[in-house]
Parts: sequence; C-alpha cells; structure tokens
Amino acid sequence: MTYCVGLMLEAGMVLLSDTRTNAGLDNIATYRKMFHFERPGERIITVLTAGSLSVTQTTLARLHEAIEDPDATHETSILMAPSMLKVAEIIGNTLSTVRQDIEHKMNAAKVSTAASMIVAGQRAGGLMRMFLVYPEGNFIEATEDTPYLQIGEHKYGKPILDRVVTPQTSLEDAQKAAILSMDSTLRSNLSVGMPLDLAVIERDACAVSMQRRIEIGDEDFARMSNAWSEALRDGFTQIPLKA
Repeated sequence: MTYCVGLMLEAGMVLLSDTRTNAGLDNIATYRKMFHFERPGERIITVLTAGSLSVTQTTLARLHEAIEDPDATHETSILMAPSMLKVAEIIGNTLSTVRQDIEHKMNAAKVSTAASMIVAGQRAGGLMRMFLVYPEGNFIEATEDTPYLQIGEHKYGKPILDRVVTPQTSLEDAQKAAILSMDSTLRSNLSVGMPLDLAVIERDACAVSMQRRIEIGDEDFARMSNAWSEALRDGFTQIPLKA
C-alpha cells in the first residue's frame, strides 16, 4: 500500500509521498512514488502514484516515451499539452490503457491492477491545477472547498487536513500538515513506510521550488512527530467529559 497527499494553496502546492511497496508480509521494497516532468520556467508537472507497481511504472514509461517521440504532439506529450486539463486527460488515458492491457494478462492470477495518481502542476500563463486520476482514467480536481487530494491509505491522515488546511494556509504550515498527516498514517498502517519524498512548488515558479527525502531517523521528522503526540495527549486530558 502507499500514502500520497497533495495540497493546493494560494501560495503554491505541497506534495508528499511514502516509498513502501509490499506484496505480502515478507516482500517489502522501496520505490519512489513522486515523479517530476519539468521545463523550468515553462511548466512543471508532478505525478504521485499508488496501487499496482507494474501499472504505474508502465504508465510512467509510456509517458516518457511519448515525450521523447520525435513525432510528439500536444495530444500525446504532457510537456507539449496546452493546459493542465489536457495533461490530466493524457495521463488518465494512458493509465486506463495500461491497466486494461495488464489486467488482461493478470486475470488468471487474480492480482489487482488498480492504480491511481495525483497530477499537479502549472504551465506558464496558466493556473495551478491538481487532479486525482482514477484507475479508469477519469479524474476529479482539487477545489477551494477541498484544497487537497489523497491516494492510497488515506483515512488515517485525513482528519488533520480537514481541520487545519485552507487555500490560505502558508506553504510552511502546509508542509507541517502534510508531514503530520503522514505521521498519523505511519503509526496506524504498517503498509506505509519511510523514506518520504517532499516537494514544494511555488505559484508561478513553473519549477520545483524545494524537494527533499526524509529518511528513517530524520531529526526534524522525529521532533515534529513527538511534539504532535504530546499536543494530542495534552489536549485530550484538558477536555472535560461533562460541561
């Protein structure tokens, strides 16, 4: 399993993913789930992936092939697409096609080929946009009412996002919210694991403004995790059972 989250704010976007992939209790591996397609100053597209590793890796490979194709057009290459909406359509169509191709081969083994993606980015002169692409290729978009999207094991990390994140949240506070959302998930589900990949894309930068990998034993992550646990315990003890 996995957990990925993207926050779309007035100041920019914050994206966070884990790296754990497992096919059973004794078959756990680490794979990157955050990928950047970038032409600095012209456009930035970031893709987060969850679900079948074979489906997501094949989808990304086909997206790269389409970009490198000498006959690429705005209908086939996400780095030539005229809008982020078109980018989401290309990725959705590719994901759906790959899933159908692999599903046909995997039916006998009864292996799930479900996969989903968060697609976030901006092109010069366009708006920042963020989409959740479903296995069937259709998608929804982050809005002012719900300025974040999640894929994978999302239920444990959702409450803090619902309570603290708004479009006006600063990029610094958004990083904190995303990390604590991930921390809650790590504590409750062993199928999600470190290291983590964190990226920030500032509005109109059309480039990755900051990215870092958070490894096991990271001091800043541990400090935030411990502080959050203490704050929850203190808040809990201060709430009376009756008025």
